[in-house]
Amino acid sequence: MSSSTSYGSGKLSREDYKKQKDLEAARKAGTAPAEVDEEGNAINPHIPEFMSKAPWYMDTGKVGLQHQRKDKKDNSDTSLQKGEWYARGSRVGTAATKFRKGACENCGVLSHKTKDCMERPRKKGAKWTGKDMKADEVVQDISLSYDAKRDRWNGYDPAEHQKLMADWELIEEARRKRKASELDKDAAEGGSAAVGGAKAGGIEAEFASSDEENDDEDRYIGQGGDEEKLNAKSKSTVRNLRIREDTAKYLRNLDPDSAYYDPKTRSMRENPYSGKEAAQLAYAGDNFIRYSGEALDVAKREVFAWEAGERGNNSAHFQANPTQTALMYSEFKQKKDTLKDSRKQAVLSKYGGEEHLQAPPRELLQQVEHYVEYSRTGQVIGGAEKAAVRTKLKEDVYPLNHSSVYGSWWSDGKWGYICCRQFPRNAYCTAGSLDK
Repeated sequence: MSSSTSYGSGKLSREDYKKQKDLEAARKAGTAPAEVDEEGNAINPHIPEFMSKAPWYMDTGKVGLQHQRKDKKDNSDTSLQKGEWYARGSRVGTAATKFRKGACENCGVLSHKTKDCMERPRKKGAKWTGKDMKADEVVQDISLSYDAKRDRWNGYDPAEHQKLMADWELIEEARRKRKASELDKDAAEGGSAAVGGAKAGGIEAEFASSDEENDDEDRYIGQGGDEEKLNAKSKSTVRNLRIREDTAKYLRNLDPDSAYYDPKTRSMRENPYSGKEAAQLAYAGDNFIRYSGEALDVAKREVFAWEAGERGNNSAHFQANPTQTALMYSEFKQKKDTLKDSRKQAVLSKYGGEEHLQAPPRELLQQVEHYVEYSRTGQVIGGAEKAAVRTKLKEDVYPLNHSSVYGSWWSDGKWGYICCRQFPRNAYCTAGSLDK
């Protein structure tokens, strides 16, 4: 769409809008001359409207594509070209002897107010004591562009780096001399042949690089199966991130059908030792660590912070404010439990049935399984046979020489012993076994 549509003043009538559309179509077809901007350049009629239309803050009311072109005026910083920069710690002239109106009440400087004073707050300021007046500070007006204000190296003096390098060279030279003196002392006391060879070959070759010297000073020691790095300068050991004695995850179980190992993330989520109790293993997969200990509580607090943020509570942030989030989560759980109990009591008080909520005795909840395996002949071949239920009375006791119990024989409406066919209970058995 041509730019002529964008700069129309007011709302066009239906006829004017139709004429404008016909003119644009003719310009695109080449039957009408192209539109010309203020500089006399022809405007391509195929340029879309979002490119040809100037924004409201750059709209000049003229037809053209000037808002798409770079500004021709020089945006370079004149202050930086002149080499000007803010004076650091400079004062103008000498300090005043009397307090001046409008000066800082703390130090007596006219260049800033009392609330902007960077001096130590005095017990009695210069306005009341009139002593220890400071000289006025340098106030400079240096105009900088947008990029110059945000340049992190703007105003940096390269001479400062040269001073740093000079100090570093002095430290390196002192360290080399100290090391050379230690080697000379070891050689004089009859040190090792390697030290003597190093001295004969030249100490300069050994200490040509400070990086190689640092590598020589750092040595590895192992105590208790852990690999540690001993730094000779700090006299402290630094634990490495990976202990080389640890078994790799993919070597825990070489079965290809066992837990999957992801080489990209170095993670094995499932338990490689399937069928074994995870609490008794040294490694039971990443998911066991993720869902054990306080990991679940931490995840719940993080979800609580997300939900609180969606409701408009921005004070609960899991990373930025973990302590307050934990306190808010505990208070939320307490209120939730209280509300749940109050609802439960309201329902019970209205409908009743509190006796049905009491748990049954523990003896009824415990179910004991007894496995016994029998053969075809009825013999026990697996497990222990269930013992017969015994009563409080004595069983299998045959008094008075009987081989059966009283009541084992019935005849003529009377009970007796089947072994001797006698009816009296206290009768002595003299006939032996007559049950056959």
